[in-house]
Amino acid sequence: MAEYLIAGLGNIGNEYASTRHNMGFMTLDAWAQASNAVFRTARYGDVAEFSLKGRKVTLLKPSTYMNLSGYAVRYWVNHLEIPLENLLVICDDLNLPFGTIRMRRRGSCGGHNGLASIEEMLESQDYTRIRVGIGNEFSRGGQVDYVLGSLSSEEMDSLPDILERTIAGAKDFVLIGPEKAMNSLRARPKADNGMLQNELGRKKDE
Repeated sequence: MAEYLIAGLGNIGNEYASTRHNMGFMTLDAWAQASNAVFRTARYGDVAEFSLKGRKVTLLKPSTYMNLSGYAVRYWVNHLEIPLENLLVICDDLNLPFGTIRMRRRGSCGGHNGLASIEEMLESQDYTRIRVGIGNEFSRGGQVDYVLGSLSSEEMDSLPDILERTIAGAKDFVLIGPEKAMNSLRARPKADNGMLQNELGRKKDE
């Protein structure tokens, strides 16, 4: 059975739970909930496992804080013996408008501290990443407060659709590979609220 590691980046702690920098965590939480998977605390992070059409998927939320994400990713890549082509990292991106989602097979960290740590620990840029745009609506010197700030009410309204599209891209990465997944993600339209919101609402009521 082919194995895949999906790492969603963020910071641990309730104070960071709904911040822009935690898009990776929020994506994996929503995916796990929709898949009836449960996170457990393990070395360097929380992990959840499930099968996706005959492929084993491990979700990883590093507990190392954003700037040291590479330690967790390297450990789980080695522990699970995951080839880098089966690694996907999901993170936020200041350089993309809020809600824009992009997948790339390789590339530089683009100034993202979590990706920089992963690149350093893996000694490679050859892994796929999904960047979730959070915009850059902050004044000079306000970047840290912006990325560590909570999502606005308008952003929260858009979140279910953003998470749905990000999860769909991650599933495509596992099922059809990064090249086709990039094209599929690029062509996927934004939805009004989206099916994931209905699914999460249904599960909440159960």
